[in-house]
Amino acid sequence: MTGITLVDKRYRNKKNVRRFLTEQCGVDFWFESDFMAWVRNEVPKTLADVADEWKLRQSP
Repeated sequence: MTGITLVDKRYRNKKNVRRFLTEQCGVDFWFESDFMAWVRNEVPKTLADVADEWKLRQSP
């Protein structure tokens, strides 16, 4: 799994996705409903985009 992996309508939160995002975002990474709505909003994105968005939402 790499940051260029596309997130599409077949996206699932499997172990490899969680592992990648934890590696990129840190051990405090978690999925919450607003964030998941953004992930699944059908706008093309990669897992790197997902990690970047999570980090952006966590910054003060």
